[in-house]
Amino acid sequence: MSQLPLFASTGDIVVADDQLGRITYTSDVVPPDVADAWFLEMRDAVPWKTQRRRMYDRDVDVPRLMASFRLPVEDNHAPDVVRAAAGKVAAVTGVPFNSVGLNFYRDGRDSVAPHTDLDDIVHGSPVALLSLGATRRMDIRTKEPPKRALHLDLAGGSLLVMSYDTQLHYTHAISKTRDAVGARISLAFRVKPPGG
Repeated sequence: MSQLPLFASTGDIVVADDQLGRITYTSDVVPPDVADAWFLEMRDAVPWKTQRRRMYDRDVDVPRLMASFRLPVEDNHAPDVVRAAAGKVAAVTGVPFNSVGLNFYRDGRDSVAPHTDLDDIVHGSPVALLSLGATRRMDIRTKEPPKRALHLDLAGGSLLVMSYDTQLHYTHAISKTRDAVGARISLAFRVKPPGG
């Protein structure tokens, strides 16, 4: 599957584009009023779930709320607002995503640890992250030397697209913060393997 071009918009910022992969950020994919309305509707309409995971020999709460839907969403019970967001991301990227995972970061205590999406995606496919709500910082770091750290403030209505190669060479995370931050919803669009 082709990773490029991921966008046709002139408002794109190419954050990285080399042998380690391509990362592109667009701040205005969804207009602010629409992004705010989508955030409120998703906050109230999505069936959010808590999860527990085994870490350091004990079960702990995952520090965020989660939900997921298969795409196309016509085949399931996704709220209309998720359908609208999926349609927008597909139109902008031209990628046939078949899954969307939602994360609800209620405040600065909610986070996601450094990780890759390699286990969740088809070889060669990108990952697209649509942000709604408050701005949160994403930390993207290389796994091997030479060390590179990217810190991106993901604003409401923005779209970050990472090529498949970035999953081989970088981790990405939303760290906890003591700063006063509002709630944020992230929609992670992926092409998952059949049955995945």
